[in-house]
Amino acid sequence: MLEKLSAIGGQALEEIERSSSLESLDQIRVTLLGKKGSLSELLKGLSGLSPQERPVLGAAANEWKKKIELALEGRKTALEKVLLEQQLQREKLDISAPARIVHPGSLHVVTQTVRRMIQIFGRLGFDVTLGPEAETEYLNFEAVNIPADHPARDMQDTFFLGPGVVLRTHTSGVQMRSMLAQKSPVRILCPGAVYRCDHDATHSPMFHQLEGLWVDRNVRMSDLNGVLLFWARELFGADTQIRLRPSYFPFVEPGAEVDVSCFRCRVKRSEQCRICKGTGWLEILGAGMVHPRLFEMAGYSRSEGLSGFAFGLGVERIAMLLHEIPDLRLLFQGDMRFLGQF
Repeated sequence: MLEKLSAIGGQALEEIERSSSLESLDQIRVTLLGKKGSLSELLKGLSGLSPQERPVLGAAANEWKKKIELALEGRKTALEKVLLEQQLQREKLDISAPARIVHPGSLHVVTQTVRRMIQIFGRLGFDVTLGPEAETEYLNFEAVNIPADHPARDMQDTFFLGPGVVLRTHTSGVQMRSMLAQKSPVRILCPGAVYRCDHDATHSPMFHQLEGLWVDRNVRMSDLNGVLLFWARELFGADTQIRLRPSYFPFVEPGAEVDVSCFRCRVKRSEQCRICKGTGWLEILGAGMVHPRLFEMAGYSRSEGLSGFAFGLGVERIAMLLHEIPDLRLLFQGDMRFLGQF
């Protein structure tokens, strides 16, 4: 029995040393040490031996089993090292190769338009001022000369969050906050989201405005015209013209609708122009001289001789004109085919 055990152990060690793959090594392990392996079958026969032979053969069998397990583990480590070296040789890292460029994303077209206009007005000394989107009814309406019976304050036009609190319908409240917080001169831009109960191809319940305010001594309507002309030419082209048409806004007096010459047909009034519909002009924003009532609400004294102008525009409308976007809803649908163009 001891001779048979020695023969099995010696042959096993030779096969382990000759094995050239992890698969063949595992097969040797199963053949020797598995439930039906040769060494396991030999150990099962110990029960038939005499009490004197059993401990001698058992100790020898356990010794051979330890030798085989150590040989298996050592050979496995050696084979894994060889495989790793082969893999490293096969998969060399070229540190001089250019890195994979991962697209980091891009700014939304509305954000791009806002930043572009802020940069233009910033060259004229305008600073950006922000305010809360949940605004008091007083600052959103009364403080900018919109009386209690004004249609804009109806439930169908304004989102009311609670008594005296609304989602702002314009960013004019930010202008009043600035006038209340600081004395003249004031030269600010107020970009941000605004909310109104409206939703169709050209209107959205949430959109973005950019409003401007300039308050100082001897600010005139001609200054407003010059600022807007500079902005229009920087945005739409050097030969762009603007015109001011009389209009009414509660917070300015006098007020004006501002048109820019059509940047596609340049006042040629082509009947085929689908942007201006052959008129040669595009209505683009509202503006005017700050109403004297607003100076009183802000605590400015008439003796200071202050005047100022304000203007406001819809960012989405500007973006749609610049990029000829046919439907406002495309800006909010999150379609990557559309957004990827910008």
